[in-house]
Amino acid sequence: MSTPLTHRTIEAIWRIESPKLIARLTRLVRDVSLAEDLAQDALVIALEKWDQVGIPENPGAWLMTTAKHRAIDLLRRRKVQDQKYKVIASHTDLYTVEDINDVLDEEIDDDLLRLIFMTCHPVLSQDARVALTLRLVCGLTTEEIARPFLVAESTIAQRIVRAKRTLNKKEVPFKVPVGEELIKRLSAVLEVIYLLFNEGYSATSGDQWTRPFLCQEALRLGRVLAEMAPTEPEVHGLVSLMEIQFSRFRTRVTSKGEPILLMNQKRAQWDQLLIRRGLAALERSKKLGKPLGPYSLQASISACHALAPSEEETNWPRIAALYEALSRVMPSPIVELNRAVAISMAFGPDFGIQIVNELYSNPSLKSYYLLPSIRGDLLVKLGRYDEARSEFERAASLTKNERERILLRNRAMNCRKG
Repeated sequence: MSTPLTHRTIEAIWRIESPKLIARLTRLVRDVSLAEDLAQDALVIALEKWDQVGIPENPGAWLMTTAKHRAIDLLRRRKVQDQKYKVIASHTDLYTVEDINDVLDEEIDDDLLRLIFMTCHPVLSQDARVALTLRLVCGLTTEEIARPFLVAESTIAQRIVRAKRTLNKKEVPFKVPVGEELIKRLSAVLEVIYLLFNEGYSATSGDQWTRPFLCQEALRLGRVLAEMAPTEPEVHGLVSLMEIQFSRFRTRVTSKGEPILLMNQKRAQWDQLLIRRGLAALERSKKLGKPLGPYSLQASISACHALAPSEEETNWPRIAALYEALSRVMPSPIVELNRAVAISMAFGPDFGIQIVNELYSNPSLKSYYLLPSIRGDLLVKLGRYDEARSEFERAASLTKNERERILLRNRAMNCRKG
């Protein structure tokens, strides 16, 4: 049985390696559900072996080799497998061990991007596309996926199961589309990359506040898409947003991994190269002459922060106006919550807390920890410390991230001091 430390290490490795593993296996077996099963088999073997012999120097290669052997065994037994495996075998010419080795030993290239486009096929609903892609490409749990959607975990689980069945039934190809087909699927793909970046920027659960690998992968995929669809403004808008947000990454945590809020970050340490790249991408989006979409608007908000020497010098009225525009093109209680923060910074906490109080009646935010966290912050500014303490304590009870929980509990304790 794995020790807790080994288990946590394997879990961290799995989160990094599983998307590449599933993408490679999908290219081989042409069945995303089967690919995930094979990858999970490799994980089970790792849990058994690594606790005994230690974690290998290259765990990703170890998992890939193990999954490859499972795929070989599967194809060798295809004649005696159930009908599902027979169908998979009949759709591939990779019948020999040598052929399988050739496929699995190639460079990954953009298998992850192919997997995203496959799982974002229009045979699936928009919600199903995003949920399935976050599960397979980002390695997120159903609980982590449910949070940004503000829906029940069981709903997400059902979407994923049905989506995999549909892809297999419709025999959706494992490839990046071109032309009009690419544009049709772009919206869902952008949403997946956006959510992937957000999970890396602020992890839903676990012991770490950030997951930099997810941000880096999302940014890489976004840049690839910008080359593939150069006339689509929202692609450049998303890239701009990620470039500017990622510029702050190294200032968001202490050397011990403790969160640093925006107001306390050392802006001089923000990555100026990423900021310049982000501003250039935003300018490309604007030059295409179309109304700003949700990603370009969010990038414009991030640009306001990036260009301000300090929080006090930030153009908060402009940010509030941009959130107003964002609420029109992408209405959401979370957008409204962010607008409340911007309004409070621009015009005072009395105005912001009115919006926040109205949001308390929204059932979709019932378990959203940032609602009481933001209300607590506004109450502190109004000098209502006892109420603020209760809000921070409630927020701490709702978050699944340990670093966030500690931060919120500390803020609650500070309220006792007034």
